[in-house]
Amino acid sequence: MEHVKLLAMKFLFTFAILFIILGAGFDVSFGNVFLITLVLSAVGYFIGDRMILSRTKNTTATIADFVLVFGVVYFMTDALTVGDDVFEATAISAISLAIFEYFFHQSVARTLDGEEREEKNEGVAPTGELSTEASEEIYPYDEDKK
Repeated sequence: MEHVKLLAMKFLFTFAILFIILGAGFDVSFGNVFLITLVLSAVGYFIGDRMILSRTKNTTATIADFVLVFGVVYFMTDALTVGDDVFEATAISAISLAIFEYFFHQSVARTLDGEEREEKNEGVAPTGELSTEASEEIYPYDEDKK
């Protein structure tokens, strides 16, 4: 369920940022911004946030997301629109989304680390309910010393 929440949050913030930059600033239609956001959120979450972030640090994952955003936004904007300033729109979008991704990765790391800790502690007794070992004898019985 946490993955759905994170994916929805990523989609909403990515859509808001891209709609402000591409929609308002560069006259890209609402449908095209929505389609770019849908592709970017899905690919970015599973590749950047789940695979790269889990194996590397936040900075590396942010740089990878910048490259991913730049590529996806550039090619999709170029294919879906007839504008001349595709590179400028893509650069501004990629920089803005990289800043967002840096903080989003911190949220993803906190959420998924908490989820892993819960999975690891499922079979462990909660703190306060500690148990001890007991035996019948304090010293081993030696039949030779009888």
